[in-house]
Amino acid sequence: MDGSAQGNDILAILSQDNVISSEMVKKVRLESSSTGKALKDIILGHNLASQEQLAQAEAKFFNVPFIPLSDAAVSPEALGKISRQVSERYTIIPLEYNSKTNELSVAMANPIDLEAIEFLERKSGARIKPLISTRDQIEKAIATRYTQDLSSEVKSALRETDRTPQKIEPMDALKMGQIVRESSIAKIVSTVLEFAMKGRASDIHIEPEETKTRVRYRIDGILHEKLVIPRQLHNALVSRIKILSGMKIDEKRIPQDGRFDFKADSQEVDLRVSSLPSVFGEKIVMRLLKKSGGVPDLPELGLRGLALKHIQTEIQKPYGIIIVCGPTGSGKTTTLYSAITRINTSKVNIMTLEDPVEYQIVGVNQVQANPSAGLTFATGLRSFLRQDPDIIMVGEIRDAETTELAVQASLTGHLVFSTLHTNDAAGAVPRLLDLGAEPFLLASSLSCVIAQRVMRRICPDCKQEYEATPEVIEELKGVLGKLFPTDKKNTLFKGGKCAKCNNTGYLGRIGIFEVMPVSEKLGRLTMERSSSVDIQKQAISEGMITLRQDGYLKVLEGLSTMEEVLRVAQE
Repeated sequence: MDGSAQGNDILAILSQDNVISSEMVKKVRLESSSTGKALKDIILGHNLASQEQLAQAEAKFFNVPFIPLSDAAVSPEALGKISRQVSERYTIIPLEYNSKTNELSVAMANPIDLEAIEFLERKSGARIKPLISTRDQIEKAIATRYTQDLSSEVKSALRETDRTPQKIEPMDALKMGQIVRESSIAKIVSTVLEFAMKGRASDIHIEPEETKTRVRYRIDGILHEKLVIPRQLHNALVSRIKILSGMKIDEKRIPQDGRFDFKADSQEVDLRVSSLPSVFGEKIVMRLLKKSGGVPDLPELGLRGLALKHIQTEIQKPYGIIIVCGPTGSGKTTTLYSAITRINTSKVNIMTLEDPVEYQIVGVNQVQANPSAGLTFATGLRSFLRQDPDIIMVGEIRDAETTELAVQASLTGHLVFSTLHTNDAAGAVPRLLDLGAEPFLLASSLSCVIAQRVMRRICPDCKQEYEATPEVIEELKGVLGKLFPTDKKNTLFKGGKCAKCNNTGYLGRIGIFEVMPVSEKLGRLTMERSSSVDIQKQAISEGMITLRQDGYLKVLEGLSTMEEVLRVAQE
């Protein structure tokens, strides 16, 4: 098929997908016939479609899978099959190698370049499976992936494991310890950790599968698969991490926990490591906690206006209970740290009981819970009351005993901070009553409830305006009501794609909050054991802004997108 026929078919696909209008299709064909320019060049020249949309149309036409490289994992073993020079010459990036079928998956800008495919097959000794991606994405992937190339370490480690038994019994633990101290495995672990630090990851997941081990990073709350490691290296990789974190390398049947410090480029992180036996081997999850950087201030978290004023007032009181609610990973502990840092002076004795201690705050007595040794939130809180505290923070209220002690502590003149797993602020009251709190005591001790979520911020480097549809504006007006600014134009913001945000359009995170100070009327509803619906209605009538409203206000400010608010605060 000649180029013009191929171009016409791709143009037809773009029209079917409503990327280009039928009227514009005619204009493009007319310009091509009059100037002799390729249809593809005209489409890109007039910005009628993006490179990605064009590549997706070509993928349909050639019946070749399209792959967005920003989310694609790259195998070091695959990179080792093709040199960087060859990748640059043919604008390709090797992604995955299947040793069972001897198949090498390669992303190409031109997947029907038979000369290139033939050359790649000769060079790699493998059968090439072509995929299609955009030229820009491939060039970016070549620049970043080859600089993080682990192929030589992977080859070296594979040679090492070939000389050792695949099934390592407990008696061979010493031998395994010697293998994992080899520079190749150590280098792989170091590179995985360095990439996490550079990519602002909060967690690393090392997950064994039947034919490979995948490495995923949680960045701004979303998991991204970035690396694929040969299955044969999984045991050695896990054992290396276990040695670093002080776990038993010969114990593979039960979960284990450990920790270690890691330093790279003047940055130091504390890693909390958890191992868990799975069908194909042990899964490792590492949480990265920065040792430097400090605790953000309350406005930096995303608190402002009346919500910020309420919190600042409540944390200055000498007694009461302040509860922060939300699901796991919603930033509750960070908010508590910010509040405690603000009231931390030499004149008060602040004591915290956490599991684990995530940040170390100067001047605060922080205690690590240890249930196996009998130091639970309840027993620790009981001991705290004999330590003459002014302010107490308990990691979480999760049982009747902790609830009762927290209420008693607040009634005897202590300011108590804690967290609770409820969806909204109003739901905290029925939950505490379910945990055994006496309604009349809770009404007089509970001073403020904060519910929160974290959503991704729009990347400032590729932020762009767009015209919102009437439906979106109606949704914003319906939820915000009187809070919707009267002078607001119908323009919102979204992220483009740039290297700084790793082509996601988002960089960093911001909180959305629901702050409910417990007024006299809310105290009365607590004593009456009212439902969370009634409590929320009363709180809103007293001026409380809901999570969704706070999210939408931040959308109007251009801090995030509608999709993010709905993702984290869907009712």
